[in-house]
Amino acid sequence: MWSHPDFDGHESVHFFTDAKSGLRAIIAIHSTFRGPSSGGVRFWHYAHERDALTDALRLSRGMSYKNAMAGLPVGGGKGVILSDGGPKTREQLQAFGEAIESLQGAYVTAEDVGMSEADMSTIAERTRHVSGLPVASGAAAGGDPGPVTAVGVYLGVKAAVAQGLGRESVAGVHIAIQGVGSVGGGLARKLAAEGARLTLADVNADKAKALAAEIGAEVVGADEIMSVPADLFSPNALGAILDENTIPRLATGIVAGGANNQLATARDAERLHARGILYAPDYVINAGGIINVASEYFRLGDRAYVEAMVAQIPDRLRAIWAESAATGHPAAVVADEMAQRLIGRG
Repeated sequence: MWSHPDFDGHESVHFFTDAKSGLRAIIAIHSTFRGPSSGGVRFWHYAHERDALTDALRLSRGMSYKNAMAGLPVGGGKGVILSDGGPKTREQLQAFGEAIESLQGAYVTAEDVGMSEADMSTIAERTRHVSGLPVASGAAAGGDPGPVTAVGVYLGVKAAVAQGLGRESVAGVHIAIQGVGSVGGGLARKLAAEGARLTLADVNADKAKALAAEIGAEVVGADEIMSVPADLFSPNALGAILDENTIPRLATGIVAGGANNQLATARDAERLHARGILYAPDYVINAGGIINVASEYFRLGDRAYVEAMVAQIPDRLRAIWAESAATGHPAAVVADEMAQRLIGRG
């Protein structure tokens, strides 16, 4: 594991197996410099077990950076539950809760891809180190982090449009959105309400078509969306989609979306920069969800507090772009350097 290309001085990596429930899971703790590691858990079918480790390592590092850049008093961690192709079970979720509890508060979980509020409630039967739980009051922080992430991405997209196109409104701006789940779908609705011209794609073509019919958007195939000529490309599905093969295909001047780990390798930051593409670092623009669940778990504030924190995302992006312009360094590199200083590694 120490020679894994995505191992980045992680404090610990834990592999859990529960024969009775069939649970196989990984929890990667990247940093507790700022506090207990915090990051969601995803339920996913990986083609190879090594891919699950790669995901856990990359995502946990991203959570360290995300939490630090958002000004939260937490470190970075991530969980992955390996699917065998079937549905997750209550017993697996309970076993995962026991796995979290065994870490004695070093890792706090919440929902990510393939997980729900109900799943968090099941996990919470076996551990208190869980957030993203259903909330009884609309004024309270907590619940599904997806919609809050979508708000932050929307604000970041508007900031990117202002920075890259000099336009304060997205009305008439052509935006290609990859992935129309909780975050991408929420983003699309907000942009459509402001008059943006949208092209959508999702691996679930029916979902994309249904949303397009609802908001008056166009639809293309999942394999076409990255080459659609547009003012802005917004990735909101899984990560590692920007690489040496796809970056040359981009027909846009701006990339800003909510997917985690959008860059396949560190060199891809240079590739985007060389093409003159304005990039919104993913862990900065998509921090809304972790702000929400961290506020819930650590009792940092209510929904109004969360909204105020999320509203600061555009300012953080503008600071990154300003330093990028001043130094000539890619925005992703600038953001990484900022984050590393904040977690004591700069």
